[in-house]
Amino acid sequence: MSTPSAKGLYIALISVHGLIRGQNLELGRDADTGGQTKYVVELARALSHLPGVGAVDLFTRLVAAPKLDADYSQEIESLGNGARIVRIVAGSPEEYISKQFLWDYLDSFVDNMLVFIRNSHQVPDIIHSHYADAGYVGSRLAHFLNVPLVHTGHSLGRVKRRRLLATGISSDEIDRRYNMARRIEAEEITLTSADRVITSTQQEIEEQYELYDCYQPDRMRVIPPGTDLELFYPPKGDEWQTPIGQVISRFLNEPNKPLILALSRPDTRKNIGALVDAYGSSERLQELANLLIIAGNRDDISDMDEGAQEVLTNLFLAIDRYDLYGRVAYPKHHKADEVPYIYRLAALSGGVFVNPALTEPFGLTLLEAAASGLPIVATEDGGPCGIIGNCDNGILIDPLDSDTIVAALLNLLENPKEWQRRADNGLCNVEKHYSWKAHATTYLSTIRPLVDKTEVVEPTPLTRRPILHHDRIIVTDLDQSLLGNPADLPRFIEVLRENRKYTTFGIATGRRLDTALKALRQYHIPEPDVLITSGGTAIHYNPDLTADIWWSQHIDRRWTPQEVRRVLSDLPGLELQPKLQQSRFKISYFYDSDLAPSVEEINSLLYQEDLAVNVILSFGQYLDILPIRASKGQALRYVADRWGIPLEQILVAGGSGADEDMMRGNTLAVVVANRHHEELSHLVNSDRIYYAKQAYTLGIIEAIEHFDFFHR
Repeated sequence: MSTPSAKGLYIALISVHGLIRGQNLELGRDADTGGQTKYVVELARALSHLPGVGAVDLFTRLVAAPKLDADYSQEIESLGNGARIVRIVAGSPEEYISKQFLWDYLDSFVDNMLVFIRNSHQVPDIIHSHYADAGYVGSRLAHFLNVPLVHTGHSLGRVKRRRLLATGISSDEIDRRYNMARRIEAEEITLTSADRVITSTQQEIEEQYELYDCYQPDRMRVIPPGTDLELFYPPKGDEWQTPIGQVISRFLNEPNKPLILALSRPDTRKNIGALVDAYGSSERLQELANLLIIAGNRDDISDMDEGAQEVLTNLFLAIDRYDLYGRVAYPKHHKADEVPYIYRLAALSGGVFVNPALTEPFGLTLLEAAASGLPIVATEDGGPCGIIGNCDNGILIDPLDSDTIVAALLNLLENPKEWQRRADNGLCNVEKHYSWKAHATTYLSTIRPLVDKTEVVEPTPLTRRPILHHDRIIVTDLDQSLLGNPADLPRFIEVLRENRKYTTFGIATGRRLDTALKALRQYHIPEPDVLITSGGTAIHYNPDLTADIWWSQHIDRRWTPQEVRRVLSDLPGLELQPKLQQSRFKISYFYDSDLAPSVEEINSLLYQEDLAVNVILSFGQYLDILPIRASKGQALRYVADRWGIPLEQILVAGGSGADEDMMRGNTLAVVVANRHHEELSHLVNSDRIYYAKQAYTLGIIEAIEHFDFFHR
């Protein structure tokens, strides 16, 4: 290992893929040229300005192709102040290659980077790799040169695999298309080799890196990314005269009112609809302020992907339902360089920035809003907790509770002194905690002990069990099995935590996603790895509630809800349940057995109309009509198949008619004591279904022991 020179540390950053240069980054050109490329360039620049840093080299791949700018084929590019981009040849050919196809060229990159270092006669004091491909390179160089390795994943293969599975791509196809197995192997090697892993949030450590065999949280540190304060700053007063200001003002009857601003992509997880509902249900909010929604760019909604279509359609229906025309602006287009003006418009108006997301891993938009002089109202789930904790510039809300959203907004809009205090705190503390200078300073204090050898990272013994990673699933319904006795929940949660390394935790419920999440948070239950909601018609995966789009497309075949409602509209003993219990693929009725036809008769009636549906009766009084391909059991089998988990290694807790097809077949099942319902009495002789003596979660724990589910 080299000794730091009198001139300061020599830091080597490695970011192999994408198109990296010092100016005019082609952000968004493709999936490989995005936030990571901007981050590593800004990090190199910020580090080079710190006392104690002598030189920073950002190593990336040299790319030479006729259709690309010649910048990418220059071996050395100065970033100023001792920082450089160094481009390394990674085998042949030299044309641009997507990151999933770079694996065969990385060993050549390692060899050529080592030649460059040797010819420079200066060994880095520390190597910092970015993403899995650079982790592979950095691990080998750090071992060879005997220098510390720092790593930032940016995104992780095991998490990406889950998201891809949610789109309907098979596991084999994911490996073939994305080389995912090689990526995950490289990540495991990197985590084994790294002296430090740097993340943006604690949530990444606990919910994403935890998925890896080489998970060592004591080696991980949270350093939030920096914000460009030269781009985001308070208003100057002329923002309404900008083109985007003119576009926004034409929506509004009284554009001089404060703007409640939401800015995100049109994604269910961003929960924009809850903000519209909160605003639409509060006359006082409508009196005080306008609502501005920036939800991506659109030409024709029907050409957008299914998830965006649904979000925007529901958004416009809500605007119409509450008759919010003239009080809500929702422009179709905005340019990337207009985003700072949008924040400044809201700040100039005395408005508030709102992030009502169901979960927010970090929340860079919150920092941009704060740097623009806007107080914030944000979800209590994820990164915003740390941001508001550090900046004291806003209010945390339960994104599933409209009343708390309204109360937080009124707190700021009705109290000018409080608004100003929060705005001033944001401006001051963003610079203190989240500027690039602050980020680089914290970074340097994190790596310096490794270089000085004042902190030696000892390997932590990792206990391994002779079973596969996440090779079994526990799935339970909510109300009757999990939430019945809150006093027993801590014991069940502890059992889950002790075995989460190897066990997927799932919820299967008739509730919609929003009400299911609300219940989980109310009782402080860790969010499941998979949520099967609305009776098996919706599937979402954590850590960020990714919707399984393929499943929605799969069950949509021959689903005609209007026809179902028409056929059943005049039947006695059927009454539609409240809107809160309905969803896109679930029509729910109250069922009066004294008046209504039998389930068999209802099925026959629907079949006669050529309606392909699944009719499910629960507890003798709740009737759900679902698409023919949808149910809790079918959804569970789909998840198990996608994840490659045998049904024999799945334990299901349920007990009503809605749970029956989860419990039949090869799964293990438990009916807890409070759920011994007659609807399942015909299954009592199955040796794979255990009837527990204890109720609720204690009954589930009893079944775990009965089946020796964890192979003690």
